[in-house]
Amino acid sequence: MKSPRMSGHAGARRAVQAIAAAGVLTLAAAGLPAVAAGSTLDTAAAESNRYFGTAIAVSRLSSDSTYSTIAAREFNMVTAENEMKMDATEPNQGQFNYSSGDRLVSWARQNGMQVRGHALAWHSQQPGWMQNMSGTALRNAMLNHVTQVATHFKGQIYAWDVVNEAFADGSSGARRDSNLQRTGNDWIEAAFRAARAADPNAKLCYNDYNTDNWNHAKTQAVYNMVKDFKARGVPIDCVGFQAHFNSGNPVPSNYHTTLQNFADLGVDVQITELDIEGSGSSQADQYKGVIQACMAVSRCTGVTVWGVRDSDSWRASGTPLLFDSYGNKKAAYTSVLGQLNSGQGVRATPGGISTDPTDPTDPTDPTDPTDPGQGTTSCSATYSEGQKWNDRFNGTVTIRNTGTAAISSWTSNVIVQYPQRIIATWNGSPTWPDQYRMVMRPQGNGYLAPGASTSFGFTVQHGGNWTWPSVNCTVG
Repeated sequence: MKSPRMSGHAGARRAVQAIAAAGVLTLAAAGLPAVAAGSTLDTAAAESNRYFGTAIAVSRLSSDSTYSTIAAREFNMVTAENEMKMDATEPNQGQFNYSSGDRLVSWARQNGMQVRGHALAWHSQQPGWMQNMSGTALRNAMLNHVTQVATHFKGQIYAWDVVNEAFADGSSGARRDSNLQRTGNDWIEAAFRAARAADPNAKLCYNDYNTDNWNHAKTQAVYNMVKDFKARGVPIDCVGFQAHFNSGNPVPSNYHTTLQNFADLGVDVQITELDIEGSGSSQADQYKGVIQACMAVSRCTGVTVWGVRDSDSWRASGTPLLFDSYGNKKAAYTSVLGQLNSGQGVRATPGGISTDPTDPTDPTDPTDPTDPGQGTTSCSATYSEGQKWNDRFNGTVTIRNTGTAAISSWTSNVIVQYPQRIIATWNGSPTWPDQYRMVMRPQGNGYLAPGASTSFGFTVQHGGNWTWPSVNCTVG
């Protein structure tokens, strides 16, 4: 990953945000300042250790001050809209052009942002020379492209969309018939292995659209591929959900279920190209539902909207973004900001999405009259790495009730190794028996129903030792 370069007010704001990657900190050895509720999308998302990003067209950064001002103020993750795709980076075979991609990375660094790379291998936007290839020649050319591009940006990219849109729409659950697919069914796996070899520290993602509804064949097909990859050790770290919605394709009531089921495979889930056609309260409610679903899944690590203002969108006539064409904040913006600052997610229920904390169908509600309160009690702790910088890294521990009865509280030990030290924490109440062990307990109500989970996070100053901390969980 990268160490952001800070400058001016935005740099100072993001310096605190980078260390915390969350809202109000429990101060450890560093004596760091607390961060209030976020007034921008990025700072609000950071309260729950998530990022909030946007797609950027590099050509607009110098020609449109409203565009660049909003982008720098509101987001801490950027995705190249077109500048890192295959036709842009290798217009002629073996001749690479990184100028626009490099410019985006430089701008992001100057503004304390990280970069999602999009996309290394895709059936669309291939350069003409590649479109005319097939078989072994195409396979080798694709792998060389992945290797060369990922190597060039090595250490500068938070996550790569390694393969984009490789599954067909409809009810077949089949792979898309493309020139890449015709090189052999293992082409996706080969691309991921090449990307890992070229840039070992970047997160590697599969990205697609129309995979939001858990019941759809396309969703199931992608799920089965990821499950297979994880079982066989194919390097995949995350799944991207493009999330292009409109009145004919609204946010599904089982959206949280989709995100959670993928996360349970051991991958991060990211909303990568969010836009929702519409206006007013209807659009605002749809956006709120997406944010709620993400915040209910501890491994939903961030949200990216596909463009800054409505006029910048590929669906401009549908006014699908958070800012209108003049750069004014829309009702959807206010809804998203409020939901991010609430620190609360929402779970799927048999009747759809519920935001009521006393909903008797809510499996994590301590007032649930259907909870028998009997059975075995146990819990597990799972560590997942977060953002990294030259001198520190973030980690998240997910605590899950693995028993058959509800638990009222839990305790987790986090042990780091010399010369590491934990300098900040969030979403929990820590104590420090010694300098290498932190004991974390819930901040407030520690109730967890069977199967339910919660999470806390921390920042480790590593002193050159990148070893993951060891974690555990005990009930009570």
